[in-house]
Amino acid sequence: MSLMVPDVLEETCTTRQALERLASKWRVLLIYALLAGPQRPAQLRRRVAGITQKVLTETLREMERDGLVERRVLKQSPPRHVEYALTALGKTLEEPLAAICAWAGAHPAAKTAAPAPE
Repeated sequence: MSLMVPDVLEETCTTRQALERLASKWRVLLIYALLAGPQRPAQLRRRVAGITQKVLTETLREMERDGLVERRVLKQSPPRHVEYALTALGKTLEEPLAAICAWAGAHPAAKTAAPAPE
């Protein structure tokens, strides 16, 4: 089986476009969190350390526009309760992300050594 490498340097390349959509660390971390099932924004914020409320909201909205997550309104009357869940498209990212985890486990980051004296 030969691997066909697309020309990701071209702006019209679908692989490049996918990489640009997923390049945000927050998107990837939110996908990991949502693989466990639907969650409310407060749950996601607790699980994804370091994300601000503003960035969480913006990222979830972008992911919803891209078809990766769906927003479900659980309670219509104020205060409104919503939850987010991966769509079928979002769930297809589980296997590629698992491959990245396996690669990371097999190739831990090298420790930075002190610079050699000149």
